[in-house]
Amino acid sequence: MNSVLICDNDPAVRTSVKNKLEELGIEAIYECCDGTSAVSLAREGLPDIAIIDAGNPQNNGLSAAREIRQKQKIPVVLLTSQCDSETLNRAKKIGITSILTKPFRAQDLLPALEMAFTHAQEVELLKEQVGDLENTIESQKIIYKAKKVLQRSEGLSESEAFRKIQKLAMDKQRSMRQIAELFLSTEQVQAEVGDYNESIITELSVFGG
Repeated sequence: MNSVLICDNDPAVRTSVKNKLEELGIEAIYECCDGTSAVSLAREGLPDIAIIDAGNPQNNGLSAAREIRQKQKIPVVLLTSQCDSETLNRAKKIGITSILTKPFRAQDLLPALEMAFTHAQEVELLKEQVGDLENTIESQKIIYKAKKVLQRSEGLSESEAFRKIQKLAMDKQRSMRQIAELFLSTEQVQAEVGDYNESIITELSVFGG
């Protein structure tokens, strides 16, 4: 990650975020104060990720985030003063799951950036594997549940769990959804079958592994 776009109408917030990004070693940082400028900068500069204020009064921040996410395929972290259910639902509908509530702690920024990247990668991979949006959303839900199973059972981080599902899918020449469904079904019968890892290996052998 070498370039980041920051959009917030408060100069103090932009400066604070910029300082934190510089501490993380980010080389190129684009700044703007409104959604229209954010969309233009994203289109022209193609930053690796965008940090957008949801409550920006000039060209609604969520509208700008949606356009940047959908047209430029750039991961987005949403900044918000209040994390209410309406904002969460609107963010989810446009494919944003990484949200920071202002004021946020410095140590929360990097995990938020990583989460946005992971989510964007998942969506693009799923779009390659399934033919329509409805199936993409359903597959994403199944993979999310499977990641939680792996995090709980093997102590993996979210990104590590995703990479494990991805690798198994490539090794077994199956879709990530099929592998995820396998982990979920294995968890359901774990009490009856016994050892988790042993049972998942047995199930994977059905795929020719």
